[in-house]
Amino acid sequence: MIGDLVTPSAIAVASGALTGIVGLFVATLAYRGYRRNDSPMMRWLAVGIGLLTAGAFLTAIVVDQAGGSDTAVLLARGLVTVAGLSAILYALLS
Repeated sequence: MIGDLVTPSAIAVASGALTGIVGLFVATLAYRGYRRNDSPMMRWLAVGIGLLTAGAFLTAIVVDQAGGSDTAVLLARGLVTVAGLSAILYALLS
């Protein structure tokens, strides 16, 4: 019973979920900063952090559950990561 919880895949999913939760918390703080200061850069920062953390995790889970191959999962996760990094870059350069 305990051995089922300590498999490498279960640890990977738990680690990804924790990263997504903490990332959403940080993105929420950035969004609150946007609302408080009416700063579009903070909004883009919130979007980027959300995509990098929770977005990448959720995308990988959805594509995997939809029956996508490992290549499709990696491609989808990579595209979401690039979108998140692009949003953060836009926030920093604006």
